[in-house]
Amino acid sequence: TLSLGALVHDLGRPARFVNMLRVFKPTSPMSMGSWLLAGYAPLTMAAAAADVVGRYRLVGAGATAGAAVLGPAVATYTAVLLADTAVPSWHEGYRELPFVFAGSAAGAAAGLALACAPVAQTGPARRMAVLGAVLETVAFRRMKRGMGLSAEPFGQGRAHQLLRAAESLTVGGAALAVGAALR
Repeated sequence: TLSLGALVHDLGRPARFVNMLRVFKPTSPMSMGSWLLAGYAPLTMAAAAADVVGRYRLVGAGATAGAAVLGPAVATYTAVLLADTAVPSWHEGYRELPFVFAGSAAGAAAGLALACAPVAQTGPARRMAVLGAVLETVAFRRMKRGMGLSAEPFGQGRAHQLLRAAESLTVGGAALAVGAALR
């Protein structure tokens, strides 16, 4: 839901978002992203509302199922947007970039679940944190290996420092999730 708000904000005026929904264009990452968010955001809100009020369980279950179907596409469409650019470092990673984003999204969702759920119920979230960290790390390394000269910006300067820190935090978070299970 916040992504939908961010997209409308980035476009400058809400009318531009509505204008984007006039056409469904499968070859346009921006069009597909707009349609995905337009469907995903209301479904997640309906699922959460049904859960909070404790009523309309059937509607909530349907909304949850719909959001679950759209969730992977929502998590990875930004990678397609980045890869569909003239910036060589992003364009050359188009094969692996959605997997990097999927791993990152899985890790972030697992982290939120680990922070909010009772410890006794976090087994699936711990497994998802590890799976997300592995997917993100392996996909990014594979992406860099296959990019050749286009990967050079990732290996020097501030970008290199930030990527190393991000990788350390990702792996460290997964290790903490596993460590918490051992206690």
